[in-house]
Amino acid sequence: MPQLTLIRHGQSQWNLENRFTGWWDVDLTDKGVTEAKEAGVLMREKGVDHDLCFTSFQTRAIRTLNLALAEMDRLWLPVEKNWQLNERHYGGLTGLNKQEMRDKHGDEQVHIWRRSFDTPPPEIEAGSEYDLSTDRRYAGVTVPKSESLKNTIERVLPYWDAHIAPALKDGQRVLISAHGNSLRALVKHLSQIPDDEITSLEIPTGQPIIYDLADDLSARDRYYLSER
Repeated sequence: MPQLTLIRHGQSQWNLENRFTGWWDVDLTDKGVTEAKEAGVLMREKGVDHDLCFTSFQTRAIRTLNLALAEMDRLWLPVEKNWQLNERHYGGLTGLNKQEMRDKHGDEQVHIWRRSFDTPPPEIEAGSEYDLSTDRRYAGVTVPKSESLKNTIERVLPYWDAHIAPALKDGQRVLISAHGNSLRALVKHLSQIPDDEITSLEIPTGQPIIYDLADDLSARDRYYLSER
């Protein structure tokens, strides 16, 4: 039975500051480091092991993976990094405080930007300090100017189909360290969650989610490792 582990990165500095982060590269807080290490300890104690790991191009997800693997004595595992597992791009909201945006634009508008399935935030302006279009990591990539959850799903699933699903079908145990919205994309796909329900799904930081999958990769079971 193929087994998949998903983990959202530990708390980041901008999580703590209540700012829209998206593709901007923000590191973990001390709490985030602790969450990542505790996830590794939990996986080790519960006997959850892996053969192959995937993560994004963003430091908070990469460090979470490395910290967890260190606690499992598994830093030697192969890791594949790809931008398609990045967080959703928050466009012109990047770097802004969520509460300040609510005060300025109203709760309803900010809720639409954050939780609508197919309505993206305003696009990032050319020349913004948060514009990553010339970042070396994304050479050859058309960096989005803004993304809805639907847009995020449209880039995550082709990567899943081409790289992750074949590894699972080959019998490899897979660990993915990524972000709230890129993981929502995978959970929606695996658990067949409707468009109008997936936006309300909360994925906490640093909590391993286990999928027991059928041979065709349909979900037999999904649970938080801490609950078993």
